Amino acid sequence: MATHLHAQVGPDDPDWKESDTPTPPAFSVDKLLPLAMPPYVSLTFGIDPATLAISPDGIVRYVVVARNAGGSINAMYEGIRCATGEVKTYARAGGTGPWSIVTEPQWRGFTDNLPSKHAWVFARQAACDGRATAASTPGDIVRALKK
Repeated sequence: MATHLHAQVGPDDPDWKESDTPTPPAFSVDKLLPLAMPPYVSLTFGIDPATLAISPDGIVRYVVVARNAGGSINAMYEGIRCATGEVKTYARAGGTGPWSIVTEPQWRGFTDNLPSKHAWVFARQAACDGRATAASTPGDIVRALKK
């Protein structure tokens, strides 16, 4: 059952402030949970379940790994704010690292002209329930991704 732990933090809340962003976590490509991307997308995307975190400010943070048909991978450490339908990329890594921190990361809407819609897919598939965080624990998100 999804709970709306952060539903009270609305998109127009003038008191909302993003918490300090944790250091990008180590990640593994061995246990990725796949995202259900549209068939026209040539890359595969997966979330490392060990990197999932929900902060008190309602941000769902995670590492997503993109893999092309040749097996090359790129990873991104991102955060989703369900209340506003936005994603922020904090760091990127080619292969299995090291992380390259994004200078002055910005919130971008799911409907912006982004190079990939993986964050929107993750939000719909498991992270968000409308404008609320869909889960109270990372385990709830993992279970939703496995459905």
